[in-house]
Order: sequence, then structure tokens, then C-alpha cells
Amino acid sequence: MQNVVFDTNVYISAFITRGGKAEQAWGLALEGKVEVCTSVAILTEMAGKLREKFHWRDGLIKATITHIAKTAKVIKPSIKINILADEPDNRILECAQGAGAEIIVTGDKHLLDLVAFEGIKIIRIADFLKL
Repeated sequence: MQNVVFDTNVYISAFITRGGKAEQAWGLALEGKVEVCTSVAILTEMAGKLREKFHWRDGLIKATITHIAKTAKVIKPSIKINILADEPDNRILECAQGAGAEIIVTGDKHLLDLVAFEGIKIIRIADFLKL
């Protein structure tokens, strides 16, 4: 089974855009076809964006995070990475490295520009679904 890290934008798309590619990707995790790993930093960033950009209520945000935490493996990365200007992008890399992930799934241009990080492929949702 592949060990994968979803970027914050993948989670947000999965829970906001019904029937979209991100929801399909999350479905693979729910079906146990991939092992998704996340971190408190990723979940915290997601909660903030859902609150600020999408005006979700705290109860719905908490329920969503609980849902993710029941499916994904929540890890605490032991290393700090500081190679990208956008701090949250570094948290994605830390999680992927700490989890021993094979793939990072993202729509973030800065992460996609890396193509790979220490042997971890960085790909779009559409390419992930083709695997």
C-alpha cells in the first residue's frame, strides 16, 4: 500500500467540491487503498483556511478534522525543513519525510516545482488518481 501525504488544498477540495478529483483521492484513503499520513500542522492550517476563507463553523471544522484523524495516520515530524518561502509548504515536506511517504499529492505550484523531495514524488491529484 502506498504511503501518501495530502496537501491542505487537497483536503479542502475533497470536503468542499463534491464529486471532484480530491474527493476521489480521499475515497481511496477511506477504502484503505492508500495510507494517508498527516500532521497536526497540516490539520491546523486546514482548519484555519476552512474558518477564514470558507466561513465554516467550529463544530463542522472539528468534525472534519476528527474524520480525517480516524482515517489518516497523524504523525509528529521530528525534523524541521526550511527550503520553501511558504512555511506551510515546508510542513508538508516535514510530514512526508517523517512518515516515510512515497508521494505528496498537491495542487501547490511551489511544491509541484520541486517534482520530488528526497525520493518522494510530488504530483497533482489527477496524476495520483491515474496510479
